[in-house]
Amino acid sequence: MTPERRRGEALVRAIHEAVLAEVADTGLGGLSMEGIARRAATAKTVLYRRWATPFELLIDALGEAHPVEVPTPAADDLRADLIAALTLLTDWMATPAAGAVLVITSERARYPELAEALYSKVFDPRGGTFTTTVLRHYAASGRVDPRRLTPITTQIGEALVFKLSIDNGRIPDVDELAAIVDEALLPALGL
Repeated sequence: MTPERRRGEALVRAIHEAVLAEVADTGLGGLSMEGIARRAATAKTVLYRRWATPFELLIDALGEAHPVEVPTPAADDLRADLIAALTLLTDWMATPAAGAVLVITSERARYPELAEALYSKVFDPRGGTFTTTVLRHYAASGRVDPRRLTPITTQIGEALVFKLSIDNGRIPDVDELAAIVDEALLPALGL
């Protein structure tokens, strides 16, 4: 029986999964179109039709895999929306995409253009940190003072999630996420 030929989104999804798995196995230095194509069970020419380099393909895969928080349209429960945004972050932290991001940020000095592309093409278009979209939504609705949305306050939640993960050797649970919101983020916003 001949394997079914993948096209369109199914093929792109397989290629994205392959590049993330390849980074996990080979690191950035070993990332190649040959390895990605082999892992995705497709021809190298298929990759080159859409992406010029393995790093370009990697950034595309990370962009597709990066979640964006969606605050409640009514902007009526900031605390719940912030906890949901941090939960989205902790869920993402267990994915191959997060592992690839860790590899890129760890190798920033060696691959500065790749790190820059990660921020300019993946993080920045999606609001930056995992709470920024929520905070901007609430500021636009008049429920948060926009002057409080500084580079520090918009990063507090994400920074504490990473700090607790490093210190405890595990991803924070929902009670810890609520504590981050209640004890650090909301007070920093003057709420």
